[in-house]
Amino acid sequence: MSIKIIISGVCGKMGLSILNLATKDPEIKIAGILEAKNHSMVGKQIGEFSKAGKVTDDLTKIIDKTDVLIEFTTPESTIEHINIASKAKKYVVLGTTGLRESGVHIIKQFSKQIPVVMAPNMSVGVNLLYKLVSQTAKLLSGYDIEIVELHHNKKKDAPSGTALKIAEVIAKELGRDLTSVGVYGRKGMTGPRKKEELGILSIRAGDIVGEHTVYFAGPGEVVEITHKALSRDTFANGALRAAKWIVKQKPGLYDMQDVLGLK
Repeated sequence: MSIKIIISGVCGKMGLSILNLATKDPEIKIAGILEAKNHSMVGKQIGEFSKAGKVTDDLTKIIDKTDVLIEFTTPESTIEHINIASKAKKYVVLGTTGLRESGVHIIKQFSKQIPVVMAPNMSVGVNLLYKLVSQTAKLLSGYDIEIVELHHNKKKDAPSGTALKIAEVIAKELGRDLTSVGVYGRKGMTGPRKKEELGILSIRAGDIVGEHTVYFAGPGEVVEITHKALSRDTFANGALRAAKWIVKQKPGLYDMQDVLGLK
């Protein structure tokens, strides 16, 4: 039996990647494709993907046709769409980044009613990276830790959701409050680096899909852990994997660590 999905944000880079892979997956059926109101593709078919139907801008008209809503849009649209999905008792896979604390709180409330997988990065490799940096931070707790992330020049939010997640994982492992120790770029006479700092630097250039490096620098040595995404398909595959996993779960808020059995 195939799992029916709606792809929200279908005309974005991630949406198109998910659409492409979903049409080739025998376990997936596309129940609808969604874009923002006034988008030029609303009411039209996307190139070769005629079987996906026409792009709509109204989730309420198609939500009953699906099992899972896959959401890669804006923070504002995400809150609106998860509200609709919650009322319809649908599963949600959420990859939107740039959510504020208030938005995350709202999603947590909805997850009490429906199962939600929320992850800033659905790559298998990145989620392994989270586990590796946690273990390394524990072993090298006295080292200076810095995070550098690189993305394409069209990315709107900074730091990336993945970089923030890495910082959160490290801060939790070391018992630090990220809001107090996070340093987002440096300029001017900042003084010597404080030992508890977690530095995060964002680079935006060209068409870089995504690259994250964590530096652990200690006396006489530097340990680097790097993940490079060479294609958005790695994230899209993770989203589809999450969609197949979430339909077997009870209401709650999950992440890709749950999906991959890394916890």
